[in-house]
Amino acid sequence: MIVNTAAYHFIAIAEPQALADAVHEQAQARDLKGSVLVAGEGINLFLAGEADAIEAFYVWLRGDARLAPIQIKYSYSETMPFARLKVKLKQEIISFRREQASPLDAARAPAVAPAELARWLRQGHDDQGRRVVMLDTRNQQEIEHGTFAGALTLPITRFTELPEALAVHRDALADATVVSFCTGGIRCEKAALWMRADGMDNVLQLDGGILGYFEAVGGEGYDGGCFVFDERVALDPQLRPLYDAAA
Repeated sequence: MIVNTAAYHFIAIAEPQALADAVHEQAQARDLKGSVLVAGEGINLFLAGEADAIEAFYVWLRGDARLAPIQIKYSYSETMPFARLKVKLKQEIISFRREQASPLDAARAPAVAPAELARWLRQGHDDQGRRVVMLDTRNQQEIEHGTFAGALTLPITRFTELPEALAVHRDALADATVVSFCTGGIRCEKAALWMRADGMDNVLQLDGGILGYFEAVGGEGYDGGCFVFDERVALDPQLRPLYDAAA
């Protein structure tokens, strides 16, 4: 059984190349495969391997005090979903190219936990009686595999296009509690922070993204699966892969 992990953490990294080199060395030594992005603003990881190797790698990673709080999401497959290990240095661990969107420069945008969100969706409003609008911050290819029922989806092919695509909806969202969401939390964290700085103080982020929601409460209020960036293609609400050659 292969353990698949998704994790990210926003934290100032003074020497990102040194961290990237160390991550590559440790992951390669444990025969892990996947993709890791390192930048001055933090780290973003999609790694897979044998259970003992995955555990040992994250014990090592959390040994760095800067990365000790990193939250890891787990899923499982019979086969390795990555062809190789890639560790890259980037300007951002998720490219947005907007001011007032860096979690290093401001407090984290308010978040809603999966169980609380499921309750809101079930009752049709938040605890203040405001309607809830789920805002999908992913691109069209991802959305084709599934999204929250009734979610506001945008005609974008990359995350950097979100602000322009959202502009026409802002007035209609003024009376709602808007919950931004994405695969694992990284895009909706940046999006929520930027939207709040840009005057949308009614925006929250879904803590842990879709994968965190699936892990905590399953698929309640969600239609379809969640696209992932590897050979599994998508995961269902039980975190089972759409494609798994040995299954």
